[in-house]
Amino acid sequence: MKTYLKLLIPLFLILVATNQINAQDVTKDHKDSLKTMVKKYYDLNLKIFQANSTVEDINNAFELFTKDFTYVHPKYGGIYTRDDLYKGYVRNQKNGGYDGKIKEIKILNEIIGLNAVVVQKVFVKKKDGKTEDGEPQMTLFEFKNGKIARIFEYW
Repeated sequence: MKTYLKLLIPLFLILVATNQINAQDVTKDHKDSLKTMVKKYYDLNLKIFQANSTVEDINNAFELFTKDFTYVHPKYGGIYTRDDLYKGYVRNQKNGGYDGKIKEIKILNEIIGLNAVVVQKVFVKKKDGKTEDGEPQMTLFEFKNGKIARIFEYW
């Protein structure tokens, strides 16, 4: 019996250690995928903000969102459904609101949690022939089933 226990205990410890390593890999992969989604969102938005952007560019960005996606921006009107936000993007584009003044979106800091990312970013704008960083802004992204379910702007 003692010999049996001597064999069983190390096997049990190996199993526990393996499960912990696998859990860490899943967590790292999960965080990496969320970080990638946020970067892709900002890359697509930067493309939309250019003067030569198209409705297809807007459609590409909206592929990142869940069907029940909401955008919350208390300073600029509150809560927008996916459809409301889409119509706003298209309207802004048709009215020339996307003129290429935004040259870059810099992510200064990220905190990645379980199905959520908080980002501190700045818009780099062209002004008087030079580029300058705007004020730092905070945004919360929430995810569901691998897509962005909600964006909450805290600026």
